[in-house]
Amino acid sequence: MTARLIVGYTATDAGADAVALGTRLAAATGAALDLVLILPGEDRSVITPPDASYDRYLQGQAETWLGEAAASIPADVAHATHVRFADSFAEGLIAAAHELEASLIVVGAANGGRRGRHRLGTVATELLHSSDVPVALAPEGSRRLQVSGVSRITAAIGTRPGASALLEESVALATAAGATLRLLSLVSVDLPASVDTGVIRIAGAAHADDVLGKALETLPADVSADVVVARGDSIEDAVANLSWEPGELAVVGSSRLAQPRRLFLGSTAAKMLHELPVPMVVVPRTRATESARAQSRSGAEEGGRA
Repeated sequence: MTARLIVGYTATDAGADAVALGTRLAAATGAALDLVLILPGEDRSVITPPDASYDRYLQGQAETWLGEAAASIPADVAHATHVRFADSFAEGLIAAAHELEASLIVVGAANGGRRGRHRLGTVATELLHSSDVPVALAPEGSRRLQVSGVSRITAAIGTRPGASALLEESVALATAAGATLRLLSLVSVDLPASVDTGVIRIAGAAHADDVLGKALETLPADVSADVVVARGDSIEDAVANLSWEPGELAVVGSSRLAQPRRLFLGSTAAKMLHELPVPMVVVPRTRATESARAQSRSGAEEGGRA
């Protein structure tokens, strides 16, 4: 079955940024693209009471906006448009992702952010604290970038739970997009300030070796990888000091505070967003593990029925 990506569309600059990133990811990975616009559900506030003619107008306007957005997508990228109804935009996108069996939800930054940087709006914030599907954030200005494909995946690997799920997702993205893989060890800037400098250097080097060793064991033959240890006085400083390619994606895991198979943007990822000039993909920390367990259970059940 063809992989699918969902773009949460609004008729704004942020919506255009999301379409641009979604199109680039779909073209790079061979996935189909679904543009989804969410309208208020039937239980909307009494401020906008039900009115059949107004509802028809609203849906017609939504379809017009979607049609205009779809016109910017190259013909060789399979795509479709959908209008859905929900009590919240984030809730509607998550439901659409389940319905369409999408592997990624793409949304834009809030209007008013610095060009090339992230500023989280209400929808992105809600998604990053509730989605069970990975979420990709398009920085402001993505619609203006003359970039095709995905050149490199940078996976920010820590020592906390979820690192294996993050690595698996990053390898899958790099494989699908034909991109190189860079593994970023954050240990040296993610330790308490009271830790001795020499200990930090040793911990960073040891973690980098461990991450690279595990990655090389799982990497397909056609995907190359290297590892870099973050350097700086803070997460923000380390991210700002790294080199970033125009066609790059950063992949991070959600917080250890997240509920099973749900996202929760942790403090490290939130700090990275302040300085990150490329799109960020946030992965539920138990996603890969739960998927593997589900497949294992399914296989066992099939075996039992055989």
